[in-house]
Amino acid sequence: MKIAVLPGDGIGPEIVAQAVKVLKALNIGLGMEEAPIGGAGYEAAGDPLPDATLALAKAADAVLLGAVGDWKYDKLERHLRPERGLLRIRKELNLFANLRPAVLYPELASASTLKPEVVSGLDIMIVRELTGDIYFGQPRGISTLENGEREGINTMRYNESEIKRIGRVAFEIAMKRNRKVCSVDKANVLETTELWRQVMIELSKEYPQVELSHMYVDNAAMQLIRAPKQFDVMVTGNIFGDILSDEASMLTGSIGMLPSASLDANNKGMYEPSHGSAPDIAGKDVANPLATILSAAMMLRYTFNDEANAVRIEDAVKKALAQGYRTADIWTEGTNKVGCAAMGDAVVAAL
Repeated sequence: MKIAVLPGDGIGPEIVAQAVKVLKALNIGLGMEEAPIGGAGYEAAGDPLPDATLALAKAADAVLLGAVGDWKYDKLERHLRPERGLLRIRKELNLFANLRPAVLYPELASASTLKPEVVSGLDIMIVRELTGDIYFGQPRGISTLENGEREGINTMRYNESEIKRIGRVAFEIAMKRNRKVCSVDKANVLETTELWRQVMIELSKEYPQVELSHMYVDNAAMQLIRAPKQFDVMVTGNIFGDILSDEASMLTGSIGMLPSASLDANNKGMYEPSHGSAPDIAGKDVANPLATILSAAMMLRYTFNDEANAVRIEDAVKKALAQGYRTADIWTEGTNKVGCAAMGDAVVAAL
């Protein structure tokens, strides 16, 4: 079992180091090789996704990623910016299905900005399509019109097969959960998502055990705050999923608790926390590594089909939280505030 470890930028190396520490503590024969991506890739090879990094990722069984991005790269040409490396590797590996679970641990109910009775027991899976939509559609760019005024263009597009394959992922996951899928679109305005809704309805006939509902994205954003526990599995396109999954993360107390998996058709995946590189706190040993550690658990579950060790990691995280360990983002009065490395040590000890 070979893992490509891509720490990336900002807090990426710190949080990835803790996940690697936890994986090594399992002692299950994982091979890990490290390579640069994002700003680190640009510094090493003049490219946010160096050829050697892409080759390693393609050869590996799974990829563990930290985060990419730093303000100091914002003035680079767009194709050289760290985020382009992230988009490219998703596309190159055909990672079309992004899974973002939003689970509220009982110990963190007070860390959520919503009332405990609204969020206690929260357990949502957001399934986001990752390689299509407005982020990749062509034509795109900034051009100058005849009158000298600048115009920005991005194209939202999905074809039937792209919608069907992400829908199938959502229905299959729902079959193992509470058998409810909410498909999020804007079918009253956007023809792209009108097709999305049509395909989801057609696909649902293959899963008569699953209850399919539909919700416009603006209402879904409101309902996530008003009554989030009504959802089980949510499935949506790339841009809507990007926004809604970040919103859902705050229901859990901190985006630092939200892992993610990005899978291809054969369950090869790239696993990363849902948060960014946070360059303002990089190197200060204050970042929360739990999302990255929980992403490693998702790796064991979805790519390596090792449910037992995935649960071991998740239980160790729960135990560390129950023992009162907290990084700054989830700290509350009366708990033990620790740094990034110490939180990783607490999880390892709980194993």
